[in-house]
Amino acid sequence: MSDLDRAIAQLRACRLIPEAQVRELCYKARELLIEEGNVVNVDAPVTICGDIHGQFHDLMELFRVGGDVPDTNYLFMGDFVDRGFYSLESFLLLLCLKVRYPDRITLIRGNHESRQITTVYGFYDECIRKYGSANVWRYCCEVFDYLALGALVLGASSELEPSGPVDTTQSSMPIDDALEIEILNSKGEVTMNSYRSRPQSSSASTDTRAISPPRDISTTPNQAPIRPGAAGTGASGDSGGSLSSRTGAVLCVHGGLSPVIDTVDKIRLIDRKQEVPHEGAMCDLLWSDPDEIDGWGLSPRGAGFLFGGDIVKRFNYRNDLSLVARAHQLVMEGYKEMFDGGIVTVWSAPNYCYRCGNVAAILELGEDTSNGGTVARSNGDYGRSNGLLGPNRPAVRSPGRRYRVFEAAAQDTRGMPAKKPVADYFLVRISIDTYRRRTY
Repeated sequence: MSDLDRAIAQLRACRLIPEAQVRELCYKARELLIEEGNVVNVDAPVTICGDIHGQFHDLMELFRVGGDVPDTNYLFMGDFVDRGFYSLESFLLLLCLKVRYPDRITLIRGNHESRQITTVYGFYDECIRKYGSANVWRYCCEVFDYLALGALVLGASSELEPSGPVDTTQSSMPIDDALEIEILNSKGEVTMNSYRSRPQSSSASTDTRAISPPRDISTTPNQAPIRPGAAGTGASGDSGGSLSSRTGAVLCVHGGLSPVIDTVDKIRLIDRKQEVPHEGAMCDLLWSDPDEIDGWGLSPRGAGFLFGGDIVKRFNYRNDLSLVARAHQLVMEGYKEMFDGGIVTVWSAPNYCYRCGNVAAILELGEDTSNGGTVARSNGDYGRSNGLLGPNRPAVRSPGRRYRVFEAAAQDTRGMPAKKPVADYFLVRISIDTYRRRTY
């Protein structure tokens, strides 16, 4: 067993590793993360997770429900630390798994992976309490600066295979409908199914007028320029092809969208290796929230923006996306879809702050094996569908989604967190107040 495997086993038992080993781990993690771009490409199948917030035992419950690394390919959307009692154990374990299995776990940055935020919401104090100095906090903050800002899931299947037998006699859905969403509890029992009609192969709409102004293609009347390229880039292939393989990419960010970012390419141009700024594109990606509004609005958080369904649909259309997955907001049901399923919030910290009473969820996306996970894409507006759901199916289809909903880990598995010692300044304050009362 290597030192890294021993560290993983020790952290799984909720026991900290020595400070020297933390320093070495963070150094190796930085070497690994610096090679990743601002937007990491992740191949399906993948399990997408939301906020963890230092709830270590609930993270163990997540692994029990979703499968362990490396058997399951995980994508965590940030906010690993703060609020909970075990931010160190949680983040260091995920970091060890990232170094040990770099292709089986993806970590992107949340708004709490920040020096300023962690000094207020608990992580800094936890490092001082458990290691006796701020050294480990500094090592971790240096890793924060190298975390990616987003991930692009490619090759997701547009359909789901039922987890269990489907009783068609009790269902009002036609037999030829496709299972789109399946919700399971922590025991693997199906609690809800959602279906959609299968697309017709010859009725896809290509009217783009409702989305963007018509494009002058008089110089190329017979065909559009064709250039191969990755999803979310301006250089991509023709959008023709069978609908069965037209599942759009899934963009994963912690918070949301930004008014200064209209393409995934612009996320790739950000200089991410810094403390999270108070404004700008990087700040917006980590702080913004969807809301039932039109256009953009001011965020009550004091950072980022609120954005409406029209913003999401326009962004998804322009980037050939079928879904934006994000975290950042507490959802009592564990997940919440908005804007005709164009964006979903995934929350993975059950009973948040040990008192909110919510359940948590993870999102599983399957692999499209019909065309090797390859999705042909158009350059510009030529040959694209309108990107909207309706009687004529769009060329870019939404992925099938399986949500696994779980509750907080049992109380008898948690143990007792280390009690925070009373700070010296409280004792000083009491003695001063007592002195004043006695004097005056």
